[in-house]
Amino acid sequence: MDTNKLIQLLPDMVTYVTVVETGSFTKAAEKLGVTPSAISKQISRLETALSVVLMERTTRKQVMSEAGREVYEHCRLVIQSAKDAANISNTADLEPSGYLRIAVPKALGKQVLMPHLQSFLQSYPQIKLRVKVTDKHLDPIIDDVDVIFSINDHPAERLICKVLGKVELFLCASSDYLASNGSPTHPQQLAEHHCLHLGESPTDDQWLFSKNEQSIKVKVSARYAVNHTEMRLSGIKQGLGIGILPDFTAESAINNGDIVRVLKDWSIKGSYQGAINMQYAQARYMPKRVRVFVDYMVKAMSS
Repeated sequence: MDTNKLIQLLPDMVTYVTVVETGSFTKAAEKLGVTPSAISKQISRLETALSVVLMERTTRKQVMSEAGREVYEHCRLVIQSAKDAANISNTADLEPSGYLRIAVPKALGKQVLMPHLQSFLQSYPQIKLRVKVTDKHLDPIIDDVDVIFSINDHPAERLICKVLGKVELFLCASSDYLASNGSPTHPQQLAEHHCLHLGESPTDDQWLFSKNEQSIKVKVSARYAVNHTEMRLSGIKQGLGIGILPDFTAESAINNGDIVRVLKDWSIKGSYQGAINMQYAQARYMPKRVRVFVDYMVKAMSS
């Protein structure tokens, strides 16, 4: 294929990659600001030009063919190379500048990351920080963010990952609640207590504990279920029951004597625990604003 024909296909390649990574023609159309029918025409045009079937269409979804997977990988590399070329000038800037878009989990963002983000802005006045606060998993490519933070032990593949720390879960209660209801000495006794949990899924009332080689699952009675960390902490302080908190939320309240840890010799497993991951797309020429942010957060979180 000559260069002129290849150039004409570049927009269709971008569209194809967007369809694959968003999962549908409709979502790709929303991201690119066109209609789903326009997306369909571009994919058909690319299939005709390459003489392959890229996607096997059904009434519900589009699935990549075997040839489509290979074409996707090549198209993705073409787009990444174009991004690298566009970022070369950014790496040469004397002072980092421009928009930096990051995504952070709610509780971690407010209680741990916020001071560092504000300090970063003071250190780099030419950078404009845009923060998306969400507990949903985002992808730097699909969701148009430069850096994502998450709390888990399974970071997203194909992204560079910097581990900034670790989050543990604490089981906590107020002294008044324990004085009135007794302090459990074994996880099984939690079934007799009022408990507070996330309430995000049907299994959030099943708490998994481990100690040495022993594992125990306990179904608790949730008097108060709330997926907001500070609201759950407030409920625990008010004596509504025993609840799970991330260590960065619990430690200050424990040190102040507002709450106490329960079953400290047992580990509890649940959502929003594990490594604090900072991830970003791999690129040969990383924009300077991203590079200085990554370096700044690594240093700030290690001190």
